[in-house]
Amino acid sequence: MSTVTKTRVLGFSLVELMIGIAILGILIAVAIPSYRTWILNAQVRNAAESIQNGLQRARAEALKRNTNVSFTLGAANDSSWSVQVGGGGVPLGNILESRLSNEGSNSVILTPVPAVATTVTFDILGRPIAGGLTSVGIDSTILPTAESQDLSVTIGIGGNIKMCDPNVSSPNPRAC
Repeated sequence: MSTVTKTRVLGFSLVELMIGIAILGILIAVAIPSYRTWILNAQVRNAAESIQNGLQRARAEALKRNTNVSFTLGAANDSSWSVQVGGGGVPLGNILESRLSNEGSNSVILTPVPAVATTVTFDILGRPIAGGLTSVGIDSTILPTAESQDLSVTIGIGGNIKMCDPNVSSPNPRAC
């Protein structure tokens, strides 16, 4: 009587490995365009949040310092900004905070409202002084309109600052 020992071979065959690599390649090819769109929309959100934070900082500093504080956007097609003491009849002083456009949001376009305004000045009560910036639209310079998630940062009459989506209708809380 002879005994036959069975040995188990562990691992993958060449055919199984090639099928796995083919499936992985197909999944990557399908996912890359969506990933690119997601990254570019994240840059739009990053720029909108940065502008909202800068506006909130300017308003808070105006209340804290009991003087006018200005928020100024950078050049066109640029998400840079600065917060500076003064403005609205008060001489401009030192810069409290600033952000450069190359800090994460270099593929966005800003649309200030009114179109020529780039500055808003908050008074000692945290209200915007008339004639300044009332909202900023943020959009991607690379993505087509159908894929881009447009955002807007608005400044209310009382100084409240809100980030909203102009493509969403009310009563959704994200609507402008």
